[in-house]
Amino acid sequence: MAEQISDSTFESVVMHSDIPVLLDFWAPWCGPCRAVGPVIDELATEYESKVRIVKMNVDENPATPTKFGIRAIPTLILFKNGQTVEQITGAVTKTTLKDLLDTKALA
Repeated sequence: MAEQISDSTFESVVMHSDIPVLLDFWAPWCGPCRAVGPVIDELATEYESKVRIVKMNVDENPATPTKFGIRAIPTLILFKNGQTVEQITGAVTKTTLKDLLDTKALA
C-alpha cells in the first residue's frame, strides 16, 4: 500500500528521501483518482525499497499542491534527490507508470 503523507511530512518524506519518490496527488471524490489508486498501491509493493510511493489528499493538505501548481488530479510527480523529474496528470495505465519508474527513477 502507498503511504499517506501530509503537508507537514512532505519535506522529510519526499525531499530528503534516499531513494526516488512517486507522489500521487488525489482526492476521495475524484473518479480517475479512485481508478488509479489500486495501481499506485500495487506499484508501492512491487517497487518497495527501490522507489517510495506515497499519496497526498489535496483536500486535507492544500499547501503542497499549491506549491507545485497542481490544478488537476490525479497528478503524479516523480522526485529524485529532491528534484522533480517527471509530472503526469490524469489517470494512466500501470504499464505507463512502470515505464516511468524503470526509465526515470531507476536509471
